[in-house]
Amino acid sequence: MAHLLGGENLTVSFATRTVLDGVTLGLEDGDRIGMVGRNGDGKSTLMRLLALRSTPDSGRVTKRGDVNVGYLDQGDVLDGDLTVGAAIVGDRADHEWAANAKIREVMGGLVGDVDWHANVHALSGGQKRRVALAKLLIEDHDVIMLDEPTNHLDVEGVAWLARHLKTRWRANQGAFLVVTHDRWFLDEVCNYTWEVHDAMVDMFDGGYAAYVLARAERDRMAAVVEGKRQQLVKKELAWLRRGAPARTAKPKFRIEAANDLIADVPDPRDSVALSKMATARLGKDVLDLENVTLDFLDGEEGQKLFDNITLRLAPGERLGLVGVNGAGKSTLLKLLNGEIQPSSGKVKRGKTVVTAVLTQDVKELDEVSDLRVIEVIEREKRSFSVGGKEFTAGQLVEQLGFTKEKQWTPVSDLSGGERRRLQLLRLLVGEPNVLMLDEPTNDLDTDTLAAVEDVLDGWPGTLVVVSHDRYLLERVTDNQMALLGDGKLRGLPGGVDQYLELREAALASGAVGGGSGAPTSASGGTSSSAAPSGASEAEKREARKDLNRIDRQLGKISQQEEKLHTQMAAKSESGDFDALGELNAKLRELLEEKEGLELEWLEAAEILGE
Repeated sequence: MAHLLGGENLTVSFATRTVLDGVTLGLEDGDRIGMVGRNGDGKSTLMRLLALRSTPDSGRVTKRGDVNVGYLDQGDVLDGDLTVGAAIVGDRADHEWAANAKIREVMGGLVGDVDWHANVHALSGGQKRRVALAKLLIEDHDVIMLDEPTNHLDVEGVAWLARHLKTRWRANQGAFLVVTHDRWFLDEVCNYTWEVHDAMVDMFDGGYAAYVLARAERDRMAAVVEGKRQQLVKKELAWLRRGAPARTAKPKFRIEAANDLIADVPDPRDSVALSKMATARLGKDVLDLENVTLDFLDGEEGQKLFDNITLRLAPGERLGLVGVNGAGKSTLLKLLNGEIQPSSGKVKRGKTVVTAVLTQDVKELDEVSDLRVIEVIEREKRSFSVGGKEFTAGQLVEQLGFTKEKQWTPVSDLSGGERRRLQLLRLLVGEPNVLMLDEPTNDLDTDTLAAVEDVLDGWPGTLVVVSHDRYLLERVTDNQMALLGDGKLRGLPGGVDQYLELREAALASGAVGGGSGAPTSASGGTSSSAAPSGASEAEKREARKDLNRIDRQLGKISQQEEKLHTQMAAKSESGDFDALGELNAKLRELLEEKEGLELEWLEAAEILGE
């Protein structure tokens, strides 16, 4: 494979901190590289160096003379006074670019629904991102570098971008380097992964899943070595303490050796242990929307954002929401939280419900921007019970990645990812029992995302997540629902894949939505106001009975599944692997039964025309 560009002994320092230290790497034809690492570890810095947008303190970047590099910055770099058309194609005539099939494909995939004559400054964040992407992708580049390209893109936009990058070049041609927190995207498009950490770069074959496995093996081997060293540390410390205090004639080289061992013990990585945060008790009733209709907030006559939707959240429900931009996902959270009232219908709230909402822009922290990180948490509480242990506020924020030095940073100086982490921690220590997260993955690195998912995995309250990150949705939620832009709420037994199929079918047919969208409960059940189908009334009655029966069976299976997971965790901790194997076999049987019931549910729903 031909070499395209590379960096030799790249070193970059900011103040007293070295971000990159003697890094050497390169891109060749056919490389599809995803770059991961914690926020602030130098991913964007390295990309800017390789794109020749900045210069290193030492070292050099070289590229083959004819290589054309395209670069998408993380920030908004478009001229707000230009129209969308001028921002993308410049002053080229319409016939000039419209005759190019590749350009038409990019336009249709990214900006087909954007007003060609609108000024860029009037666009939403997601639309600006798609315009910037379209401007880059219509050009002929040998290397494309994308810094957080999935930010502000919905599920469809992310899926389209993945398809485009996979088919843009032949397998042994071109290269791209992408920084993103979207792990599904990394798995879908990358054949190599670079991990930036501790001022160096480790390289792994494969996408995100392969990288996680390889890193786990690397950490396991390091743990074995570290375990041996720790035993030696204990031995040397015991030797140093042995004997009467007056007997100090110990060989100097043994003391120095022991001190060297202790000094060389590496700092632990950031970790989160908040999975058993105390939670207020939930009663049987949580939050219900019954036959809710909501007009568009701008008051456009005849237009409804929600049209007679029904949603019932159960205690411990874990619901993921997907949908087209502007379909009302964030507005639905506001309805559930009581921030806005419906035009008609009822919003019922349980007596013991305590809600907390993580918004997209985290504006809630503006009111405490003059405080330091530790002071924000101490305002809520000074001590916390986590996993049966008492923690101070300082210990708690340190477990979420804020070092002792960082704890005294003013909130106004925090990065986007740090603000999001702090607000999530602030919400959790308030002990809500209904947690609503609006695009929680924005600005978070993959390690922090994994830590947040660990928190949410063990959080016992009711959870509602709005996200375009399908990896997160499939990991932390049990049910998914869609807002398809037609005012209806649709259950998705088939998950995000079913949503993408519905959208493709809707676009192909020219419809606004993707299904009948009958009022639907979080568990997938439907209201009695189903759309008519070709089935007889007797068949419909039987189908409704089947739906109710299947819903009850699926509920029981979910409880059994949760119980098995708890038993498996206990057996894993005790090292009883024979029992663990038996439990795993039972779990597989249960999942097969669940899959069969979901197919039955789909067949019954089809009879009802849903």
